Amino acid sequence: MAYTNTLITIAADCPISTSEVPNSNRPKKPIHQFQYELLLDQPYTLTHKDLTFVTYLRKQGIENISEQERQEIWDDLFSKGHPCLRASALTKRYGFGAHYNEEGKIAIYPIESEEYQQLVADANIKKVPAMKSKR
Repeated sequence: MAYTNTLITIAADCPISTSEVPNSNRPKKPIHQFQYELLLDQPYTLTHKDLTFVTYLRKQGIENISEQERQEIWDDLFSKGHPCLRASALTKRYGFGAHYNEEGKIAIYPIESEEYQQLVADANIKKVPAMKSKR
């Protein structure tokens, strides 16, 4: 799903009322931790496909590759669908809203931030809730 001018609000069953920085004790970082780092460091520079691709490369530890290899991985990766940020632990568990601007580029905002509250209040921005963790 390619969102534009849309805010993914935190899930209705999000267990926290103030955002938490995702961390993990696992030997390999979970995907949401890569997403958090990328979106925090580079707000409004990555589309959903870019985020998915860079996250995949970092998770696999294969960032320094040729353009041909990048294209092959891109083509293979996007030969099937990938969940959007509605399904991310960032919006479901950690209390971050994900805003897609007019170009479909993403930034995240903590639920307690003034920016998040302004986005929620803005009638010109479409709101889509994150998926619930429980059915």
